[in-house]
Amino acid sequence: MATATAHVTRTGTGTVLADLLPASSAGRARARDAALVLGGAALTGLTAQIAVPVPGSPVPVSGQTFAALLVGTALGARRGFLSLALYAVAGVAGMPWFAEARAGAAFPSFGYVLGMLLAATVVGALARRGADRSALRTAGTMALGTAIIYAVGVPYLALAAHLSLSEAVSAGLVPFLIGDALKAALAMGALPAAWKLLGRRG
Repeated sequence: MATATAHVTRTGTGTVLADLLPASSAGRARARDAALVLGGAALTGLTAQIAVPVPGSPVPVSGQTFAALLVGTALGARRGFLSLALYAVAGVAGMPWFAEARAGAAFPSFGYVLGMLLAATVVGALARRGADRSALRTAGTMALGTAIIYAVGVPYLALAAHLSLSEAVSAGLVPFLIGDALKAALAMGALPAAWKLLGRRG
């Protein structure tokens, strides 16, 4: 009975994927969390280099938004926030790991980086409530996270690039909708499958 209860606690609501990584003491848990935060920032920076310019837009298609949402969902709100905060602060300080190997904050698409910080926190909080356990809930979580990124990034783009809001939407949102749908579909399969796999092993 105790074993079954422990299994439910490990994989039940209130747990995110990263919580399933073993940590036998408080010190090891802190070391694990630090490694996860650093790894999440590194993953976001790495996927940001998968970038394709969009004609007529200062915002490239890149993998960083998808990585940021996955990091938030897998790590939870606190670690997701810290991971994306590390990514943002290091990039502003000069680490060339924003999209297209950019650094600093003096570019029109920097608002998307700020949006990713907020989005990772929100999807992490939702994941702790079980929002990544089924395909439909995962799709909703990814859609909300993506909407948050655009809600910050598009107005920032309008201000930074001196565009009207409609121009910013045309340049900084519309070209990316199909790609965002594909990313959501990938997450719909990957995250619930990861829970099922880890649940069988638990």
